[in-house]
Amino acid sequence: MSLAIPPRDPEVTPKRLLLLAIPALAIGVLSALVLWALNSVAAVLDSVLWDGIPGALGVDPSGWWIVVVLTLTGLAVGLVLQFMPGHGGPDSATTELVEPPQPLGNLPSLIIVTVLALAGGVSLGPENPIIAVNSAIMVAMVARLMPSVPMQLVVLLAASGTIGALFGTPVAAALVFTGIVAALKSGGALWDRLFLPLAAAGAGSFTMRLLGQPAFAFDIPVYGAPQALDLLTGTVVAVGAVVVGLAMLAAFPIVYRAMHSLRYPVLVATAGGLLLGLLGLLGGPITMFKGLDQVGELLQDPDKYDAGQLAAMAGIKVVALLIAASSMFRGGRVFPATFIGVALGMLGHALIPSLPLGLAVGCAVVGVLLVVTRDGWISIFVAVAIAGDITILPMLCVIVLPAWLLVSGVPEFRIAAPKKDPASASAPSAPAGAD
Repeated sequence: MSLAIPPRDPEVTPKRLLLLAIPALAIGVLSALVLWALNSVAAVLDSVLWDGIPGALGVDPSGWWIVVVLTLTGLAVGLVLQFMPGHGGPDSATTELVEPPQPLGNLPSLIIVTVLALAGGVSLGPENPIIAVNSAIMVAMVARLMPSVPMQLVVLLAASGTIGALFGTPVAAALVFTGIVAALKSGGALWDRLFLPLAAAGAGSFTMRLLGQPAFAFDIPVYGAPQALDLLTGTVVAVGAVVVGLAMLAAFPIVYRAMHSLRYPVLVATAGGLLLGLLGLLGGPITMFKGLDQVGELLQDPDKYDAGQLAAMAGIKVVALLIAASSMFRGGRVFPATFIGVALGMLGHALIPSLPLGLAVGCAVVGVLLVVTRDGWISIFVAVAIAGDITILPMLCVIVLPAWLLVSGVPEFRIAAPKKDPASASAPSAPAGAD
């Protein structure tokens, strides 16, 4: 028995790959710099909103100040969406992770609302809008400097560089885009088609490391030798997390319709900000923001929280994610979904003490992200990255299988774009992607 080797694409030669690697590396570096700049501006505004102003006023930033800041954040975002040119581009609730490039005129409003949401404590991540920003910028630059490079390739490289920068490793981009490039009709070996995205992702991740981005890992005890019983208990936790994710999926369109019944962006976003503020007041700052720093806070002292507290934090974050995604805030769903998975994994460990913490967290992260991303590889990658322990990988590769059976036939975790949405009318229709 011999393995069939796919025929080479005659247009993909070592010389062409080498020549295109130069713009791929440049796109990766520039994508990381844009991400770093956006994060830096958001961090400065975050410090002003949550440290500077309440400190000057003598106000507790973990009290009623949360409601004030999130409500005003919603108002500011709504005003930008309603009145600024471009209206922030398409609603993130209706988009994939990788979309056709937006007009450059959309970018100022998109950048403003993204920075406001990140700094104001909205439960969404930066992945969708920053990929949209980088794709638009890189397509415009390459069209002027190297018009022979296909637009689709530039979008792919910009997204790869951004994902590599977000996670600090090109492996994330490789896993995200393996399914996408494998589905393309062009022939040739998969690694030929991944060569340029990997170059962009590697440049993006290396640039972020040079800029001081910390490693995407947390301090969790190493799993150690696999136990047969862990397959059963781990599957229970993963399936439980999938059920939570499916409940989120079922509620998403209901919450979206309820929030959009207010019709005007300024009303939708302000109401969403108020609700997020009340949830933040209830759950505390740990249930706010995109969730990655808050994951570190959770895992810093796992014994600090009992099962009831963990269930409450996961539930509040679920509602916060649904409201944020339904209230016209621009942002991605991967990072807050990861926080939900970590909280559920810690809950699983609290209820099943024999299941090691790292594996419990990994199983729950896989379960939630399978629903949100519909991608097994990226779900496993994030789970292993959070645990910082490669020894859980063989277990997750088995546990993911029954969990995948539960999600393989369900709809994507996004809303069908409205037919008459003025904010999305200027953007082309989206291809299948991953979120």
